[in-house]
This record gives sequence, structure tokens and C-alpha cells, in this order.
Amino acid sequence: VIYGREFPSGSHKVGAAYSVLLEKVLFGEVDSAQHTLVWPSTGNYGIGGAWVAGRVGCRSMVVLPEGMSRERFERIHEYGAGVVKTFGSESNVKEIYDETKRLRASDPNICILNQFEQMGNYRFHYHVTGNTVVELAAELAERGIGNGRIAAFVSSMGSAGTIAAGDRLKQVFPEHKIVGLEPIQCPTLYNNGYGTHDIQGIGDKHVTWIHNVMNMDALMCIDDIESKKALQVFAEQAGRDTLVNRYGVPAQEVELLSGLFGISGMCNVLGAIKTAKYYNLGSDDVIVTVATDALDRYHSVMGDMAETYGALDEASATGRIESLFKGMRTDWIMAGTTDARERWHNLKYYTWVEQQGKTVEELDAQRLQSWWEQHQALVPEMDNRVLAYRQAEAKTAAEASSA
Repeated sequence: VIYGREFPSGSHKVGAAYSVLLEKVLFGEVDSAQHTLVWPSTGNYGIGGAWVAGRVGCRSMVVLPEGMSRERFERIHEYGAGVVKTFGSESNVKEIYDETKRLRASDPNICILNQFEQMGNYRFHYHVTGNTVVELAAELAERGIGNGRIAAFVSSMGSAGTIAAGDRLKQVFPEHKIVGLEPIQCPTLYNNGYGTHDIQGIGDKHVTWIHNVMNMDALMCIDDIESKKALQVFAEQAGRDTLVNRYGVPAQEVELLSGLFGISGMCNVLGAIKTAKYYNLGSDDVIVTVATDALDRYHSVMGDMAETYGALDEASATGRIESLFKGMRTDWIMAGTTDARERWHNLKYYTWVEQQGKTVEELDAQRLQSWWEQHQALVPEMDNRVLAYRQAEAKTAAEASSA
């Protein structure tokens, strides 16, 4: 599990926010003295955007559903950004789009940084997250873990930025499987389903523009309550004690793990277990997944869980470990056949062509991997532009100080 807790905002989504803003700055689309940045989000991307914007001197607002965790709103305010609350919870992204459209129409100085659409998000995870995992495979092999290859990359989809790492991994390890996850309660790709759920940060009731569904090998659904119940094992002392005393997990490791996962991270772990069972993977096969954020954003949610389902004791903690971790089922799985990928791709039409102004020609172009490869190939250009920009800024600063 690669985890995002140590990033500046407490989530690796700050990297995507930085990348999206950086590309806008490089192409002259953002002026910190003029523009107010608007970050459409269900939490972590918006928190990351608030953190980044504050460090480049930009005003910013985060648009997110009112039903997200209390800690999300507190962190956004802490970083100095404004908040615009929209109706609903995690899966109500359509309402976020409507609000950002209203804001842009009301003020020409509003700049929307839409993570669901901006390829800077895709490029960050393709290049940074993907190559990090490639390096990790080699490091693990040197320590006697795995065979030096990555068998599968498992990621739940919110903006579908993180799962772009799988595109890079498949280039290095052609047999590698890209496995996407969504909530059972909102199975958009699985069966065109919809609904409210509480795996915060994923399952946004549409297929995002930056999701390369034509390269995904399987789609699996995970229950939101099971994800929260699994997280409760690590959040409560009785659960941690059971892992140590009954299952022999070293106390130091349990203490570390207890602070690494949020709800979506635990969903990803359950999905990784399901992936191992579905593909019959062995001890030498390395499956990588992501803990996007950490428990510090969900203490209020865990408090609600304790009230609803009761605090854990050894018996209930054991039951959850046996049923959720050791007994993970291989149901709610759809293989990424040619027909399935085509259906996943076609779902983009209703959001992006009918509602968001994309053309059918733009959508059709995404069927080909060459379209995605063209965007991947822009990474060196962006790096060169960054270096040139920084050199120009340094020169300007030096001239100003000597004047």
C-alpha cells in the first residue's frame, strides 16, 4: 500500500492539484492577481488545491457536497480557502458541476480547475505515481518481496486520476492488470447504477473524462459499510488489540497501520484482496493499491459508526477480520472485455457531450490508446516549461533586487 498521509495536505491529491494549477500557470491561463481559483471536489483534491493556492498567492474556493466529513471542511478553512456547499454527499457531483458553471457565469475572473477533466491530473499520476510504483517493485525485490514485477494496480475511482498510474505500469509490465473499484451502492460502471454512498472521495455517479476505461482489465464493487467497518477495526483500541493478541500482528505495525487509512484506502485494501482471489495470485505476485488519505479525516465518521453499530470488542473485531479481510467474496466483478470497455466508454457521452460541451469527435478519439499516449508524451514538455519558468522568475527577482 502506498499512502498519502505524509503529503503536505495529508493526501496525495495535493500533487494532482499542484499539477493542474501548474499547467494553467505555464500556459498563462491563471494570474494570481486577477483570478479566483475554484476547485470542484468531494474533499481531498479541494483540500490540496486550497493548500497549493495559498502558497502561490491565489484566492480560492472549494465546491463540495454538504454531506462530506466535518474534518474536510475544517482543513479547507485552515488553509484559507472559501467553501461553497452543494446538495448531497459523495455521489452528487452533477450538483458540483452546476454550481461551478453558475460561479463562472457570475464572475469572469473565476478559473475552474476541474480534476475530473484536466489532463494535468492524469499526467501527475501516470508519471509520478506510476513511476513510483515501478521503482517500488525493484526495491521490494531487493528485499526479497515479490518477483520484481507488479501483478495488479487496484484503485477506486473518484476523479480517476490515481488509476492513471496503471497505464504506466502496463507499459513496463504488459501482463499487469488494472483493476478499478466503485461502491456497490453506486455501481455506475458495473450496471449503469446510481445511489448515495459514504466511501468519501470515490463513486461520483459518472465516468470522468480522464479515465482511460479502454485500458481497464476489471471492475469490482466494494460495499461502503464494509469499508467503514473494516476501518473501525484499526480506529478502535479493541480492534487493534485483537490484531495483536489474536492474530499476532506486531504491535508496532498495527500502530502504524491504524493511522494510514481513510475509508477509500480501506476500500482499496478490500479490493486488492478481492483481486488476489479473483486472479488466483500467489505470494510472489505484488499487488499495489493506495491509501489516499488517513484516519484523521474520519474521526467523526468513526464516531457515528460506533453509535450505529456499537463499539468493538474482541468478538466483534474477530468477526470483522474473518469476514471482511480473510473472507472477502469474489462477487460484483466485471471483466474488462471488449464489450465492457465499450460500454464504460459510452457512458462518458451523457456527462461530457450532453452536459459539459465536449464533442462526439473528442470522445471518439479516446477509444484509441494513441490519444492517451499523446498526453503522456507531454510530460517532458511540461518539465521543460517548468524549468524555463523558474529560471525566468529567478532572473526577474535578481534584477529587481539589484535595481
